[in-house]
This record gives sequence, C-alpha cells and structure tokens, in this order.
Amino acid sequence: MKLDTRIELLSQARLYDPFGLLGLHREDTEWVARVYEPYATRVDLLNNNEAAALDRIHPSGVFEWRGKTEPARPYRLRIHYGSATHEIFDPYQFPSHILQQDLYLFSEGKLRQGYRMLGSHAVEINGVKGVRFAVWAPNSERVSVVGEFNRWDGRVHPMRSLGSSGVWELFIPEIRQHALYRYEIRNRDTGQLLTKTDPYAQGYELRPGTAALAAPANQHQWQDAGWMAQRGQWDWLHGAINIYEIHAGSWKCHPDGRFYTYSELATDLVPYVKGMGYTHIELMPVSEHPLDESWGYQTTGYFAPTSRFGSPDELRHLIDTCHQAGIGVILDWVPAHFPQDDWALARFDGTALYEHEDPRLGFHQDWGTHIFNYGRNEIKSFLMSSAHFWLSEFHLDGLRVDAVASMLYLDYSRKADEWIPNKYGGRENLEAVDFLREMNIMVHDEFPGALTMAEESTAWPGVSRPVYLGGLGFSIKWNMGWMNDTLGYFQHEPVHRRYHHNELTFGQLYAYTENFVLPFSHDEVVHGKGSLLSKMPGDAWQKFANLRLLLTYQMTSPGKKLNFMGNEIAQGREWQSKWELEWWQLGQEMHRGVQNLTHDLNRLYRNLHALHDLDFQHEGFSWIDCNDAEKSVLSYLRRARDGSIAVVALNLTPVPRNHYRIGLPIQAVYREALNSDSQYYAGSNLGNPGLIHAEAVPWMGLPCSAEIVLPPLAGVVLVPEVP
Repeated sequence: MKLDTRIELLSQARLYDPFGLLGLHREDTEWVARVYEPYATRVDLLNNNEAAALDRIHPSGVFEWRGKTEPARPYRLRIHYGSATHEIFDPYQFPSHILQQDLYLFSEGKLRQGYRMLGSHAVEINGVKGVRFAVWAPNSERVSVVGEFNRWDGRVHPMRSLGSSGVWELFIPEIRQHALYRYEIRNRDTGQLLTKTDPYAQGYELRPGTAALAAPANQHQWQDAGWMAQRGQWDWLHGAINIYEIHAGSWKCHPDGRFYTYSELATDLVPYVKGMGYTHIELMPVSEHPLDESWGYQTTGYFAPTSRFGSPDELRHLIDTCHQAGIGVILDWVPAHFPQDDWALARFDGTALYEHEDPRLGFHQDWGTHIFNYGRNEIKSFLMSSAHFWLSEFHLDGLRVDAVASMLYLDYSRKADEWIPNKYGGRENLEAVDFLREMNIMVHDEFPGALTMAEESTAWPGVSRPVYLGGLGFSIKWNMGWMNDTLGYFQHEPVHRRYHHNELTFGQLYAYTENFVLPFSHDEVVHGKGSLLSKMPGDAWQKFANLRLLLTYQMTSPGKKLNFMGNEIAQGREWQSKWELEWWQLGQEMHRGVQNLTHDLNRLYRNLHALHDLDFQHEGFSWIDCNDAEKSVLSYLRRARDGSIAVVALNLTPVPRNHYRIGLPIQAVYREALNSDSQYYAGSNLGNPGLIHAEAVPWMGLPCSAEIVLPPLAGVVLVPEVP
C-alpha cells in the first residue's frame, strides 16, 4: 500500500496497521520516524540532547524525520501546540508486550488469567513506564484507545493488531494510572463506529459514567495468611457453614442516603456478623454494574468491583478484615447473562461477539439480557478468567453462581418454537455444561478450600458431585425445593397444617442426593412476596412465634445455611434496595427476640457437632416421628461422627403439648439446649426447665423415651448431659 494511501487512511482513522506507518523504520539507507499529532504545530525528535525538527508531510498532522543514523532508543518527542510544549516517548517505537503462548491459550479457551493479558496494566518496557492496553475485537478494521490523555480522539492512538487472535494492543508511555479511557472500534464490514468500555478493566468511574480506569493500582498488603492456610486444610464437608447474605448498598445507609463504603462495612458489618455467629458473608454482586435497581445482577464489569462503595483496595480491606475475624466471604457471580447496554459487551465489535447472533440462543426474554456464547473459546477464557480473578486478586472464599438453571437448558423459560436443540436433539446446553465443569475443576484445583455454590432450581443430576463422577463439580447446591416447600407450609394457617404435613417430610427423600444449602435468600423477600415475618399467618404474636419456629427448623435440618440480611431481626416490610434495613425495629421486644434467637441458633449450630457434621450424609439424620400429622408435630435426631446427638421436636400449632412422649435413642439425662419459646426470645416461656430423665420405655421405635412439654409454635433442642 502506497504511503499516501496509508496516511490518508490514518487521518480517517481507518488504518489497520498503524505500526507499519508510525514509529521508527529502516527504509533503504535511511531511518524514518513518523508521528501523527493532529493538534501539533511542530514536532521535534530529541536525540542525544539535540532536537531535530520533523517535516509536516500531510496537513492532517503527519510529521516525518529522516536521518542516516538510528536515534538512540527509547527516543522522545517534543510536541509544540502553539506556545505550549509537551514531551513524550513515541508509543509506536515499542514492541508488543504480549506472549504468543498467552494468545494461543486465550484462543483455545484455556487462559485462566486473561485479566493479566487483556485490559489495562501498568508496565515498564525498555526502561519506560506506562500503561499497556489490550482488547479482543476480532471483527474490527481499527481499534483505538481514547481517553482523557488524547481528547477522546480515535485518530491519535490506534492500536496494533495481533493477527488471527483478534487481540489489539498498545503501550502508551507515561500516562497516569486511573486515567479515564475507552476503546473506539470501527467494524471492518459495516464501517460502524462504536465506543466501548473495556471488558477486562479492573476499575470504572462512578456511575452514570461508564469509562474505565487505566491500570488501577493494587497496593493492599494482605494480613490473612493464617486464614488462607487454614482454609486450604478445612474439612468443609463436615464443617459449619452459616451464610449471611447482604446487599452492600442497603444493609445500612448514611442519614443522607449515601451508601456505606467498603471501609465502613469493614468497621460496622464485620463485628456484627462475628457477634451474631455467622461463618460467612455472601455479597450480592459487587461486580461493576450500571443500574442500582439490578442489585448487581446486570454485570458490565467482570473484573472490577463497583465504584459505588469505594476502590478495589477498599474491597480487599473489607475481605481481609473478615478473614482476620474468622469470617469467609462469598461473591455472587453472574456468568449466565449480561445487559444490552450499547457501551458494554453487547455487539462489542459490531458483531455478536460475547453473545449468540440468534436470539433463540442469545437472548433472555424474561430478563432482557444477552446469553454468553459458551461454545466460543475466547468467551470461556473470559469467564474462566473472571472466576480466577475474584478468587486470586480478592482472596474470596467462594463463588455463588447465579441462575445456573438458565445456563443448563436451551429451552429455559421458552415456548416450543423459541429455542434450538443441541446437536443430539436435546434441550441441554452442552457448551454451558462443559464450561461449568471446567470452571469448577479450576476453582478446586487452584484455590484449596474455596467453594462454588449453584443456584439451580431443577432436578439436574449431580450438580454438586465431582466432574470425574459425571457431575457438574459444584461444592454445594441451593435446595430450592426445600425452601419452596417449607415456606409454602408455613404460610398455611396452623389449623390446616395437618393436611400439608408431607410438605415438610418430603424433602428427606432427596436430601442427600446433593450437598445442599438451605436458603432463605433475597429472592424470597422482594417483588411483592413480603418479608419472612409477613408470610407467617396469625396475629402478631403468632407471626413472630412462627418465624422463630421457621428459623429453628432451618438451623436444625440437614444442610448448610443461608439467610438474607433482615431475616435475623424479623424485618416487617419486604426488602427495598434503596432503603437500609429497619434497624429501628430492634427497639421492640418481639424483633429483638428474633435477633436473640438467631444469635443463639447460630452459636448452637456451630458448637453442636451433631447439627452440622453429617449435613450431607443420611447417617446424620433420622426421624423420631414424622407421622404425627394430627398434632402437626415433627421430631428427629441429628448425629455426628463422634457419636454425639441432638434431639429436635417442633410443634407447628399454637396448642401447647404437655406430657408429649418422645422417643429417645439412649437412656440418659437430657437438657434443653434451645427453646424458641423462651421469654428471652419474646416467647411465652413454656418449656422444660431443669433436666429430663429418659425412661426405659420404648417409643417411636427407639429404646427409651421421656415426657416433655412442647411449647406453642416452637421448637426445642435436647442434648444428653455429658457425665
């Protein structure tokens, strides 16, 4: 291509190979340096303390120097803008800084740390510090970095194409970290001009702005080495896992409505969670997202914490503080879909790059979002790298993967003619299955003790079984069936519960087919569903008693635990993401009672091995009596591997059951370890003070029994006294 043609294309911001024209080149017997500075009045090349003026060879701002001797590299340029001058290193003299091996792995879907190659990074090349930018845009004619440092002009910093990889790269010397930038992309087929934020950026400006931050620094000094080492040796299958799910923007707010920052959460949230006895915090998505009302589930920044609550280092500080307090942190992660915003991932280079072209594969009708193309290797590298990034760079202890069911099924929420079968004619999304398996293998291989949790609502087999056994490889699956059945049962008036007894007993038929967590999550207290308290039937006293009973049932049933913030204080209204929790209600005895109960249940669950040791094995649970539908009473045993036991009895009606004979496994002296009707929990204080002596009277298939008092709408936990 002739020089004049290339210059003309450069001035039109259409030149595919700017490095072939700009920078320093050997042409025949001369060295030639070309510079494009459309706003400059003069350009000098600085070589050995001498300034040589460049000739303007095109009115658009192309300058050229020719000489017999090669300038010492790296050379500098002095740019004159009228009476003002500015010195820079010529960015087009520097070689590519990306390894071919990384490009190969990226194209094969095997690059687990793509965030180290793509995005913006502070680097030093040939002794010069600056920021390296790299972006994947394979269907582009030209890609430029635009930002504060070049007047957002796409002509000034066109990028180098790295061939068939579809990756574009440019090192810009001496620009400041945190400078705002985007990519300007021209589609090669249509000529469409797009301005996009960086998919791999690790920081963004505060909404409603959408620009990325150039190479945000990671300066946090981690203090959690002890926690990380212990986590790697943790027997989580038999450990206590009790998760407090929070929305960072509404746990607490400042009086003027401002969010708490990550640092303020570290100060206030961590002591609260520790004091309440939870083992983990689950953060609803804090990946960058444009719309507050999406709660983070419409992610646009898969490698960046949202700037709403502070800097990435402030989030690291929050997580570090949690670890030093003995609390794990789980991130809600959303690889199932992404929003349509035209400045983000959607049709990134003018084509369906991250999504499918066909809306029957690539569009969620329910949520108005795009579905990732899991069959594309570069997308697998993108999502795999995102998971790796959060676990590696932020020391997170697990990922809760949102909307897994929507990933697994091609016909998810679609009519018969609105989906395309897989290659075998089935409804399974084979590419998504492969991705989930690879992601889980990576997490378990590279991050010992880290958990992956699936929000999966169907009967897909083996969600939490190892990949080598044909499973998806998740650590834990949300038990949505248990949750729906339990909440459905508790919403019945007690007088009718005898007819719905099986809604509570049915779950034991499948309770050990997966490693389950029992969730009362944010999804159950929004969109007109009301709070947990408002779901409960009866007058005010019965509502609170039912809620205390519900929480007792959850905490004594086999499975790990999760509760959304506000459940523990019996919040009256349903959750609203724009308002903080109704902490003022703790001034009322009934709400304070539920918080006290939650505190004691959390402690009991952690300290009593029988309540968590065999959560995932049938040996840890047996019915004492599951058939007393007439009285709506359930009783069961929990066991640990060390032989310790706990006896649980639930009275699901407001009728006190005096002299209720219950079967017991051993003849021993028992004490009431917890009674949800205690006056300390604002109950009626009916129960079993003192000691309970088991009699050698067989009952309910057990060798011993005792008469106890079952308080109204309450649960009691009995444990043998240790001699």
